[in-house]
Amino acid sequence: MYESTSGVVLNVIKYNDRHNIAHIYTDRHGMMPYLVAQGNTAAARVRNSMFLPLSLLQFESRIVPGRELCTLHDVRRTCLLASIYADPVKNAVAMFMSELLSHAIPERERDEGLYRYIETAVRLLDSLDRGVANFHICFLFHLGAFLGIEPDVESYREGYWFDMAGGTFVPFPRMAGTCLKPDLARVIVLLSRMTFSNLHLFRFSREQRNAVLDAVIAYYRMHNSTVGTLKSPEILKQLFV
Repeated sequence: MYESTSGVVLNVIKYNDRHNIAHIYTDRHGMMPYLVAQGNTAAARVRNSMFLPLSLLQFESRIVPGRELCTLHDVRRTCLLASIYADPVKNAVAMFMSELLSHAIPERERDEGLYRYIETAVRLLDSLDRGVANFHICFLFHLGAFLGIEPDVESYREGYWFDMAGGTFVPFPRMAGTCLKPDLARVIVLLSRMTFSNLHLFRFSREQRNAVLDAVIAYYRMHNSTVGTLKSPEILKQLFV
């Protein structure tokens, strides 16, 4: 039986000469792999254009117990996202978000709150006219709350270090290589006050923003071994002054 499903496209990989596999984070079933027919016809090209990273879709899907890959039909966009795909900066941010989510979210783990957070963030990125340079930092930090790795900012005191292993702030560094120095720890607390509506009020130099990005990704990697090496952050580091 087919059911109506909403989803965010995270990535598409080649499966064989006739099909690709689209990994889509859905409202009903979490991360799911779907077969997507490919080809050179006009209809196929239109269909393929709907599966760009972070595309917001609604479709009819069928999940068969015991079958690894799912099918989908009657696919339609729920938002055009013209700005994300036309603006190279927003597109780079979208690539980072989709790459990180592809690594960090387990398959078939439903979380409606996480789905709404991702969908809302995508729509906001498309409509944003200022503060884009901080968007990926804000998204990454607050995503931690949905993945169960949100830092305990209540433990912060001036001059404390951030213990990435425990997610808390401590007066002295513990194990080597797992703590952020006080100047960077202070920025981590600052990020907790950043929202999608006040992005433009936060000012970072390129060096500061890149250091924060590296630190938060390292924190994710420490708590989730599937995050691994990401390619997109290096592109982002070159974009923002």
